[in-house]
Amino acid sequence: MIETRSDEQKYAFLRTEESREKNRYGDNIELAEEGNALREVSLNINGDTGISENPDRYKQHGFYLNADNCIGCHACEAACSEKNDNPAHISFRSVGYVEGGTYPDYQRLNISMACNHCDDPVCLKGCPTRAYTKFAEYGAVLQDPDICFGCGYCTWVCPYNAPQLDPVKGEVSKCNMCVDRLEVGLKPSCVSACLGNALDFGVIENVPENREQAQAEIPGFPTTDITHPNIRFQQTRQNKREMTRTDSMPLKYHKDEEVGKYKPVVDEKHGVKKQWNWKALLMTHESSHVIFTLSTQAILGAFLIIVLGSFTGVEAIVAIQSSVAYLPLLVLMNVLLMFGFYKLNMHLGKPHRFYRGFYNLRHSPVSREIAGVSLFFSSLLGFSVFSYFEIKPLIGLFAIMGVLSGPVGLFYMYKLYRIKARPFWDHWQTASSFVGTCLSLGSLTIVFVALIADALNTTQYISLVVLLLLGLLLEAIGHVAHAADLKNSEGEGSASWYLQTTRFAWPYIISNVLLGSSIIVSCLLLDSPSSTLGWLILGLSLLSTAVIRRSLFFALVIPTTMPGAFFWKNKAFEEHAKETGLANMPQVGVRYEEHRTFKVGELIDTIKTTTAKEAIDQLKEIFYWKKVK
Repeated sequence: MIETRSDEQKYAFLRTEESREKNRYGDNIELAEEGNALREVSLNINGDTGISENPDRYKQHGFYLNADNCIGCHACEAACSEKNDNPAHISFRSVGYVEGGTYPDYQRLNISMACNHCDDPVCLKGCPTRAYTKFAEYGAVLQDPDICFGCGYCTWVCPYNAPQLDPVKGEVSKCNMCVDRLEVGLKPSCVSACLGNALDFGVIENVPENREQAQAEIPGFPTTDITHPNIRFQQTRQNKREMTRTDSMPLKYHKDEEVGKYKPVVDEKHGVKKQWNWKALLMTHESSHVIFTLSTQAILGAFLIIVLGSFTGVEAIVAIQSSVAYLPLLVLMNVLLMFGFYKLNMHLGKPHRFYRGFYNLRHSPVSREIAGVSLFFSSLLGFSVFSYFEIKPLIGLFAIMGVLSGPVGLFYMYKLYRIKARPFWDHWQTASSFVGTCLSLGSLTIVFVALIADALNTTQYISLVVLLLLGLLLEAIGHVAHAADLKNSEGEGSASWYLQTTRFAWPYIISNVLLGSSIIVSCLLLDSPSSTLGWLILGLSLLSTAVIRRSLFFALVIPTTMPGAFFWKNKAFEEHAKETGLANMPQVGVRYEEHRTFKVGELIDTIKTTTAKEAIDQLKEIFYWKKVK
């Protein structure tokens, strides 16, 4: 345990008081009743096996922000970063703000925000490595950076941008509620450091002394429906009807007078000029996801067409299997899928810890996607090898495995993007796009090899043209419906539509033209299905629109995040700092993605230093589930 200073001020100590049985969401505030075995477990802070005598130790605690008092001094940020020894580019707690009115009737509302230690932490369920645990002690959601392999999925699903992905270490870390201070009766460091008495902390739903409100929402704070966050607000000053963000996010908050709440709406702060921004679209941190999803879906589509086409006796597939093109096709499929896996793995902050992606099969769609796609890759490899040796029983076995595992992997690939905190992705169009890509790019992969080897006659191409056209039509229908829904929506979804028609307008328009052109050329190929020129045009058009649209899929998403400041937590400033060299100054708080410099030698060194016992223990971790508190 840490030692309490003799001169610690009274306001720094936790209060002991009666609390409610349920919080406003209907969840129990008492997390471990008397007699529960969890009450006998120590947090082992600094190796101390003692258990705090705090009578409220097993009650859900949370932060309390009196926004009337917050002066935006950032003392809470500084205290938090000092205690946790954070570098300048990482801050578990940050102060953002929204503004309203004009001079002289101007208002600024500061919001200090860290992890809200939610009742339903989506970071815990989403994390594939099981780095998160919801503890009965104080209801703290704690994260272990040593287990994290830096996929960043928790930063996607959290509506409050609480988890912080360090681009240098390649791992996530976040607010730990200062449980070491709680164990000795002290409030978290950020609360003790607050100059304006704006931050407080205690058992959730208990209103601190001299306070009169305990609201769950405030202008700029995302909806509480996603995670049931444990933070409460007081804000008695009358806000302006419209509050705007000073960061680059094209959002503002408009008060709905009927319900008395603020709703996010589009703020056209960047104008309405159509722009190109190819570099910002294609050269991003998410390029690896673009390559992985497209290659995986293309190869899955090709595999299903081959296996199911062979089973049903489709003439084109039977002809390919009996031609010299068959084995080169299987080799190409394995190479493309392997390349996609490589790009995805190297995207991780700690690529040599890739095996930890299987740890959370019980809850995480990421773990299930990795398991499904990995099993499909194994099935494809086995199918290809035994096809070469013509061992039919094993060919059939691996075919069945691939037909079952591939769609499962695709389904969870879709599920992991249905994130409530990212409305642009949370639409059925994500599924239609993925399935459409399987059909179109899968068919194109088979045709590409067949044309080179001259393996099919004119009429045999028709079935592949039809499948490709179905994929394109499915994708087009989904995109039209998605665009219509975004255009008529509110909040972050409509803000994504705004970016789609301004910042990335020309790539979006070009992708639409290319998609339409691909459909037209596909229809023309029904009359002359063996036209090499037609297929060449279609291939270039289809690949181009696939890359642009999938890149837009990642570039346009606007998460439900807390407002930043003009410099801090502002994406536009971060981009500016990297382009101009300001990021080379550590005090600016912006860093380049240095973990991408991972070398294969690091993987070899890790393997060399891993003992047989450690390797066995790691395998056990993959297949053994420890019950989360």
